[in-house]
Amino acid sequence: MKNPSMVMQIQDPASQRLTWYKPPLAVLVIKKMGDKDVLAPFVQLVEWLVQEKHMVVWVELGVFNDPILKKDQKFQDIKEKLVTFKDGRDDLTGRIDFIVCLGGDGTLLYASLLFQQSVPPVMAFHLGSLGFLTPFQFDNFQEQVTNVLEGHAALTLRSRLRCVIYRKSEKHKYSDLQKQQYAVNCDSTTELESASAFEHENALNKCTIRQAPSEFMVLNEVVIDRGPSSFLSNIDLFLGGKYITSVQGDGLIVSTPTGSTAYALAAGASMVHPSVPAILVTPICPHSLSFRPIVVPAGVELEISVSPDSRTTSKVSFDGRNTQELFHGDRLQVTTSIYPVPSICAQDQISDWFDALAECLHWNVRKKQKCLDELSDLTASGSEDTLDDFERGSNSILDG
Repeated sequence: MKNPSMVMQIQDPASQRLTWYKPPLAVLVIKKMGDKDVLAPFVQLVEWLVQEKHMVVWVELGVFNDPILKKDQKFQDIKEKLVTFKDGRDDLTGRIDFIVCLGGDGTLLYASLLFQQSVPPVMAFHLGSLGFLTPFQFDNFQEQVTNVLEGHAALTLRSRLRCVIYRKSEKHKYSDLQKQQYAVNCDSTTELESASAFEHENALNKCTIRQAPSEFMVLNEVVIDRGPSSFLSNIDLFLGGKYITSVQGDGLIVSTPTGSTAYALAAGASMVHPSVPAILVTPICPHSLSFRPIVVPAGVELEISVSPDSRTTSKVSFDGRNTQELFHGDRLQVTTSIYPVPSICAQDQISDWFDALAECLHWNVRKKQKCLDELSDLTASGSEDTLDDFERGSNSILDG
């Protein structure tokens, strides 16, 4: 295009660098629960952050209940200097400057879950089993953490999915627990209060049961499947309000580029670098030979619902958590969130990702093919001719 201002500008991922506008003071330390190998590094890191860096260290309240930590004298000495929070009760928005994860990929997923809006920079140490999202080694953590606190680090902005469930207002046969979770809209609540237990149950079943939209932030994937049902899933997929296709099979995976190396990879999707703005749509065991995984632009709005003629409902889970049931008429909207997870790189965006492919997934690892040695090949054939004779014969054929 002749007009330079009309040319699309593509941002180089290497330009994403960590910049502190003010010195970080509050750090959240998340450790893998139930792993004895993480306890010693956890105590060592927390003690160093409190005593050497003079930072305010936040830890989850459940960490204090670990029986092994109760026996650790170093931890008992600094225990009173730590600030605790409880998941689901305390809001950490605006309180944390920096996050350190000790464990596997699940610790980073948990950090994403704690922050439904803006997420502080996350530094993840590999102390778990897979470690695809945890590029740092703990051996020289003092030097590495100091470099990050001084702003010498690259960032990978891992996009998340914003998932919203809209429930249809219709009569469902809910359990007692579900009825407590739903807001009941009836013509007269006083009649329900004064009615007998039997009349109360009948009135509840006749009422229109409504549920407010549920919203979740997803770093890996949202999975819609058939759950324990023996019937095929029958799921309608819309893109930007336009009907795309129906999924008949075990279910559907909608994932971020970060999640492309998780469940989607096992279901046959391509591996996509986390800096690529995209959403992956991958069928799970589709009952069709031509249903291949697709990649759509980030920012589009996907809508998923149970087909009207489906024999069963569907189950939906968000990063393996908060499993819920999708009934006929319910809608699940999925789009790219405006709040990514800034993951700190050990080297840079490209090296970290390909190193993880090679180390964790053994990508393109195979025994090397032997090189072709013409002389040894001719000798092994049993011919008495030398390589020079072979070349002279070839030249005579060409001359003729």
